[in-house]
Amino acid sequence: MEQFLADLQTIDAGSVMYNEPLAAYTTWKIGGPADVLIIPHTQDQLVAAVRLLHRHGLKWTNLGRGSNMLVSDKGIRGVVIQPGEGFDYARFDGTLAYAGAACSFVKLSVLAGKEGLTGLEFAGGIPGSVGGAVYMNAGALGSDVSRIFKSADIVLETGELVRFGAEDMAFSYRHSCLHERPGIVTGAVFQLEEGDRKAIAQAMAENKQRRLLTQPLQLPSAGSVFRNPPNDYAARLIQEAGLKGLRQGGAEVSTQHANFIVNTGQATAEDVLTLMTTIRSTIRDKYGIELIAEVLVVGER
Repeated sequence: MEQFLADLQTIDAGSVMYNEPLAAYTTWKIGGPADVLIIPHTQDQLVAAVRLLHRHGLKWTNLGRGSNMLVSDKGIRGVVIQPGEGFDYARFDGTLAYAGAACSFVKLSVLAGKEGLTGLEFAGGIPGSVGGAVYMNAGALGSDVSRIFKSADIVLETGELVRFGAEDMAFSYRHSCLHERPGIVTGAVFQLEEGDRKAIAQAMAENKQRRLLTQPLQLPSAGSVFRNPPNDYAARLIQEAGLKGLRQGGAEVSTQHANFIVNTGQATAEDVLTLMTTIRSTIRDKYGIELIAEVLVVGER
């Protein structure tokens, strides 16, 4: 690591921070420090950083917008990469939407609607980045990324820049090939369709109102904590098991949406993990169903 840090000073990798607390970089507002946080602002900077890491045989953690991630209280050892402002863009060409990895998925859906393009309405309530949405095959309201995905530019862990199509991504429920083959999305292209601006705006407004009524958007969270089991909903099971409102330290199973764990002010990662363990064991014992976490748990325990 010492030689890597020395070599890092000799390349242009973007912004580099040391022992950087990650709570400010996650939507849960939880997380200890990263030994090294690299924020590349261009594709060349990202490639240079990843190639240097590969040359030194070092792994890295991709942070994205931190909307689907629980960072441990001790933080992340090694290097964390977060695509910077140069990856925050969106443009349209006919029915194609081009977006950078750091672009808000919600923002992209709003811009698409203003362009009179339909297909991204489901993304209006997904508080992550385009890169994270592709990585997780994010979805809601009966749709997901795989249904509109055309291609993505990706920096593999070797530093090689590739372009993957839909088949290459091997999408399934909340999953892509990047779970097994590490890489960082730099940008993606989505195939949308022409639609009626008023109808799209109305649908998105209705979806937003539904979220305001059913989700605890006023408190820090990571959205849905568990994946929905086949033919059922995690929130229904958790609520039926009487776990709504269960607290551990500063973390609470939301009284508004049972599949959300909210940070009421001073929650730690251990608080959240304790609630997750309790929920999983309760649902297992009560219904014989094994809930699978949708959020990524990373860092030193």
